[in-house]
Amino acid sequence: QLQLVESGGGLVQAGGSLRLSCVASGSIPRTNVMNWYRQAPGKERELVARITSGGNTNYADSVKGRFTISRDNAKNTVYLQMNSLKPEDTAVYYCRVFALAKDYWGQGTQVTVSS
Repeated sequence: QLQLVESGGGLVQAGGSLRLSCVASGSIPRTNVMNWYRQAPGKERELVARITSGGNTNYADSVKGRFTISRDNAKNTVYLQMNSLKPEDTAVYYCRVFALAKDYWGQGTQVTVSS
């Protein structure tokens, strides 16, 4: 069983930066996709960025050029570097790992961007 723990959220002013981390404990299948999602109040959860075990990345249009996803396979960790933050980035950010047709989610970390 895989457990995911996110950290790094907080309160930041618009234009600032935060780096989120998600550590996976347990055995991770070699082929997997690590993702960051977010959910703002009253809105559906949306994909922010994903990275495959081979290092291929995809981003939501709203964060392209501002956010960078990366991973450290030795540490079973995925990161989300968020720069030039905007108030509309305010949300709970969730880590998700998809591997061997199984889905794992973290508990989420709150990111609040003040104007």
